[in-house]
Amino acid sequence: MYKGLTNIISMPVVNGTIFKDAKYIIRIQASSNYSRIYCTDERYPITVAKVLQWFQNKLPQQDFIRTHRTHLVNKQFIEKKMMSQVLLQNGEIISIS
Repeated sequence: MYKGLTNIISMPVVNGTIFKDAKYIIRIQASSNYSRIYCTDERYPITVAKVLQWFQNKLPQQDFIRTHRTHLVNKQFIEKKMMSQVLLQNGEIISIS
């Protein structure tokens, strides 16, 4: 990938479409047929009617890791890997399966 280019993903939401640069996505959490996207530049998670696999196919694989069946995590926000968990820079702890 060329320096300076961004990885913009378009996400359909209730009132339209949100375009988000992947570098701002901290993690994505699956919730049934929905996903909650946690971003550095959003106060609340964005809820999208897409399964986690959809995001895994759209986001750059070198930047995101599936830590659990319910979580897709941006590697740049991983602070530390513990035995069966990862600590994120924002203090959240995500399970590894």
